[in-house]
Amino acid sequence: MITKQVKETTYGFIALIAALATLTLPSFGSPCLAAGPEIELVFVKGGCFQMGDTFGGGEADERPVHEVCIADFSIGKYEVTQAEWQAVMGSNPSTFTGDRRPVENVSWGDTQAFIARLNEQTGRRYRLPTEAEWEYAARSGGKKENWAGTSNPSHLDNHAWYDTNSEEKTHVVGAKRPNGLGIYDMSGNVREWVEDRYEAVWYQESPRDNPAGPMAGLARVYRGGGWSSSARHVRASSRGGLLPDNRINNLGFRLALPSAR
Repeated sequence: MITKQVKETTYGFIALIAALATLTLPSFGSPCLAAGPEIELVFVKGGCFQMGDTFGGGEADERPVHEVCIADFSIGKYEVTQAEWQAVMGSNPSTFTGDRRPVENVSWGDTQAFIARLNEQTGRRYRLPTEAEWEYAARSGGKKENWAGTSNPSHLDNHAWYDTNSEEKTHVVGAKRPNGLGIYDMSGNVREWVEDRYEAVWYQESPRDNPAGPMAGLARVYRGGGWSSSARHVRASSRGGLLPDNRINNLGFRLALPSAR
């Protein structure tokens, strides 16, 4: 016959085991995600702007200037750094190494692998910005700015790492002045992949609202110019295209996120 004291001792032991289990085991209803890096974002209020070569003298693929309207979104305050890439991918492909330097030598396809893994880790919906979102953000929310943060050539050195001041290398993100939205290095440092396919005559066909680029084509768009680019090619409207498997040491990316506001 089990005594009252033995019963109480047994029940107490079972309760203790149950309590310990709740401390050491995850809930089946709340799967544990690996902690991905925290990407610092800037909220961009949507609006309409004149996209393209608004100052004149640009390339043919920047024309015609056309009205584009963008919904709210968020964009990386900085280019994706080598430390962030390393935390997600476990490697560092960059030529100019340093945790706070932008990652480079990454293809468009590499960016998609990084984003897929980061989204799995964080449960978020990061993506590359569209070309229109990128230019709208670079121009401090669609202002008529020639470079990201200024239209004055004598002030460009304050905002951008490019061929005249970069010493032929990348630099720590955020070392220059930001644009009017508080976003850094949208002109210079590294060129940035965006989501869209590239087509030289796309501006003749682009829709007005939230354009997402051509439906077909091999090349992908890059924006912003890099450490080896001239002042002409770090303009906010300057654009180019490369095959998505290209890896170059002046080409990286920044992230975007659909707005939850």
